[in-house]
Amino acid sequence: MTPKHDIQAFSDWLPAGEAPFIISGPCSAESEEQVMLTAHQLKQISQVKVYRAGIWKPRTRPNDFEGAGVKALTWLQRVKQETGLLLSVEVANPYHVEQALAHGIDMLWIGARTVVNPFSVQELADVLKGVDIPVLVKNPLTPDLKLWLGALERINKAGISKLAAIHRGFHYFEKSPYRNAPMWEIPIELKRLVPGLAVITDISHICGRRDLLQLIAQKALDLETNGLMIESHFDPDNALTDASQQITPASLHEMINNLIIRKKTGSIAFEYKLEELRTEIDKIDGEMLNLLARRMEVIEEIGTYKKENNITILQLKRWQHIIEDRLAIGTHLGLNKKFLLQLLELVHEASIQIQTQIFNRPNRNTENGSA
Repeated sequence: MTPKHDIQAFSDWLPAGEAPFIISGPCSAESEEQVMLTAHQLKQISQVKVYRAGIWKPRTRPNDFEGAGVKALTWLQRVKQETGLLLSVEVANPYHVEQALAHGIDMLWIGARTVVNPFSVQELADVLKGVDIPVLVKNPLTPDLKLWLGALERINKAGISKLAAIHRGFHYFEKSPYRNAPMWEIPIELKRLVPGLAVITDISHICGRRDLLQLIAQKALDLETNGLMIESHFDPDNALTDASQQITPASLHEMINNLIIRKKTGSIAFEYKLEELRTEIDKIDGEMLNLLARRMEVIEEIGTYKKENNITILQLKRWQHIIEDRLAIGTHLGLNKKFLLQLLELVHEASIQIQTQIFNRPNRNTENGSA
């Protein structure tokens, strides 16, 4: 996203209040009674400023509950009249947008299943042109930062400046306690690329389980997320969708009260000490980069020597020895085994690329015109 994009500061278009900023409500609007009972209980929590509810639910199976549809929008209108809470719903096509706007919805969000399709996102961007409404864009199902960034750009280019991202975790094939792996490095990189963009963490879809919510909420706040989206239902055990990840408003209130709200900056003495430690990291990083550069120089020498002696690039026994040896040394030094393995694989991939480039170069006798 280039600097020319206009994104309003998060604090300029959302109501200020006691931290943390919370968007909450049921996964799906099931009945008027369920919507109203949940809303009135959430109104008692000062940090909850926006009421969310799924009106149209993109379900995997056609016989699953797919939401109450347009009639539920009138239930939400009643929520706003009786509680004053702002309203937010998910939209997946132009019809959804038109109906949400017609019923006075205050905020829209685009779901993960829609974000994966740039054609769908563009259709939403086209219908949003000329509309002044906040739009929240969830990350795609897969860990694809460019796809997430592209969806945000499309909405921003349509003239939507009240824009934020929702981090809801990523589908991941490795075994994990989470429904969707947090992969915190991706939203952190998004904030680096677009410094003015707010990121809200949807802890319900990351966790998929109530017992993990407190931990992930705290982690999100510690990483300076701008707010939390948490699914809440007055009777979650009997919810028609995602029952296991929803909590009662009372449980939500207790969870919020147990969160530690940390300062973004400290005293002068704290900042001095922090700067001292950061300077030390800068020095270490410089040394590490010099060592990596030297390693790649040696790799070039090895690649040239292999080519001159007609030896294949990949030596599996040598690579296996490196893995075993470096993991043993690194774990003994207290480094995380998974981190070490990822680092070694990255370095090895770069080494293979360097040697491949060497093997693809013309031989010197060819360059001189000799056969």
